[in-house]
Amino acid sequence: MTPVSPANSRNFKTSPTEFYTWKNYRCAYEVHTPTDEDNNQKIALLLIHPIGVGLSRHFWQRFYESWYQTGRKNLIYNPDLLGCGESDMPHVAYTPNDWAQQLQDFFQNVGKRPVILVVQGALFPVAIELVQNSSISDLVKGIILSGPPAWPVITKKAKNWQQKLAWNLLDSPLGNAFYRYARGEKFLRSFSTRQLFAQEKQVDTEWLNMLNLGAKDMASRYAVFAFLARFWQKGYEQAITKINQPTLVVLGEKASSISKSGVQETPEQRSKAYLEHLPKGETVFICGRNVLPYESTKEFVKIVADFVDKIEAIC
Repeated sequence: MTPVSPANSRNFKTSPTEFYTWKNYRCAYEVHTPTDEDNNQKIALLLIHPIGVGLSRHFWQRFYESWYQTGRKNLIYNPDLLGCGESDMPHVAYTPNDWAQQLQDFFQNVGKRPVILVVQGALFPVAIELVQNSSISDLVKGIILSGPPAWPVITKKAKNWQQKLAWNLLDSPLGNAFYRYARGEKFLRSFSTRQLFAQEKQVDTEWLNMLNLGAKDMASRYAVFAFLARFWQKGYEQAITKINQPTLVVLGEKASSISKSGVQETPEQRSKAYLEHLPKGETVFICGRNVLPYESTKEFVKIVADFVDKIEAIC
């Protein structure tokens, strides 16, 4: 990743990579802290990165650098989910509940303070599973969803046999060969241009280097394969209607769906569906497509900051 500039380092400091143990697995995280003010009275942000080839907590670097450049004082927790980054990468078929339990352990043993969850893309199910836990839900004061899945996708329940078939196919020599190809620059550039970014020029060297570095360890394929096998697709419509926390849905003006079941949904239709089902939901559109914290960082930071101010005012 690009080193933090001296100008940025005056605004915040980043801890060395720290670790805690959950179920005998080593889980990595870092903490970003403003350097010039006591942040103990502020609500913290907990960032949940997306799952994909080479993705990890480093997805959020542009966000937290820009966050502190604007003078914000909130402490930021930035964990690597199991199977990603510097966390252990066991050979398992990960589910949203696995990652939610990992973060629950983080709350109980590391964070121990109120947070606002900032969740990228299809990791929304992890937040859903997390806030369903009564021992944690009171600590989550709000949720920000960056480009959540199309409504037909998040509400669909994948068939168990289909999930297992997809996993077994991917967890094979064929899947191994596919991952070796998928972590190459040609595939990463093409996929990012077709599915993630609004503008091809935004698929830059920084982005590709980040993915390349994150995918070097072949064991990183298991989290990606679990995602591709749709172990996260559990039919969450009813669970979404029970989310009591204020929830902000941030959508790109050119938002699209990777899944075939969501390709016909417009950004406006997605916004309407979430508003109709989230008890305390609101939506906002900004420039961009599907990776807003990275491609439209300044706009995303402004929207998040406004929401955080609202939550802090009522807490």
